[in-house]
Amino acid sequence: MRIDIQVDGRPDRVIGRARELAGLGVDGVFTFEGPHDVFVPLAAIAPAVPVDIMTNVAVAFPRSPLHVAHTAYDLQLLSGGRFRLGLGSQVRPHIENRYGATWSRPAARMGEFVAAVKAILTAWQDRTPLNFCGEFTRHTLMPPTFDPGPNPRGVAPVLMGGLGPLMVRTAAQVADGLLVMPFNSARHFRERTLPAVAEGWERAGRDGGDFTIVPQVMVSMWRTEAERAHADAGVRRLIAFYGSTPAYLPVLEVEGRAELQPRLNELSKRGAVEAMTELVDEVLISAIAVRGTPEQCAAQIAERFGAVAERVCAYFPGYTPPVEQVTDLVVALHRS
Repeated sequence: MRIDIQVDGRPDRVIGRARELAGLGVDGVFTFEGPHDVFVPLAAIAPAVPVDIMTNVAVAFPRSPLHVAHTAYDLQLLSGGRFRLGLGSQVRPHIENRYGATWSRPAARMGEFVAAVKAILTAWQDRTPLNFCGEFTRHTLMPPTFDPGPNPRGVAPVLMGGLGPLMVRTAAQVADGLLVMPFNSARHFRERTLPAVAEGWERAGRDGGDFTIVPQVMVSMWRTEAERAHADAGVRRLIAFYGSTPAYLPVLEVEGRAELQPRLNELSKRGAVEAMTELVDEVLISAIAVRGTPEQCAAQIAERFGAVAERVCAYFPGYTPPVEQVTDLVVALHRS
């Protein structure tokens, strides 16, 4: 199994970190929509470091499918064909109040957005007329002045993030792959995610052979008790943050912990971060994250996802594991 690891989004620092990770054997790196632009750091890495690169994820709704298609095309060129475009919806408060964009019917809009990006990239690649007329976006004008033509590195895959059954099913219908949310559990993945993927394939008449599932997982990795306490603390905080969001309630429901969500949500509105983290106990940490030595973490990842996934995105929230442990994790995953 291959592994992708997140890099800091600061474009003036990202090349050094990407080189370090590549030297440890990591297969790819990804950025997320945080305090820096999600695409610019990858433009810095693409020609400088021979690893796969991915947005994980770029938030779709504030952007135009055409802007995203141009950026994906250029990053595919810069990287020599190693770019994957990951798109996601975010949640309504962020879309409306942080981005100043509009929110409605997120699964339908995400499905159309992905389809529009793919239609634009395909029109360029195949030199066919662009004629995409959707409910939310329209792309029917592509004069030669603005058409880059076929990409010599091929068309970048377009992956879509999802957690709930409607979004996952939509991804399985229109995207090249699914980015499985890191706030997940083995049971939720098995009982809700995979059936939704299968339903999406059936609705789209796909057999799944051209579809990639990329799980994302929180990793609490250690070899000493001091490292364990530090790593668990970071994972616990991230679980509390995700658990406070109503959209992520289904994972807690599957694990029999639905009562936590409103409590976490109320505490989050008061900014009571420490009180939130105290509600996340050992049982819930072990259900959501993988924990232990690098070898144990690799074994847990393979057990959860190995039957359906060839690569995984690993998060080390709130801490940076020693480089030798990252190497050990990579080696163990490559053997799984």
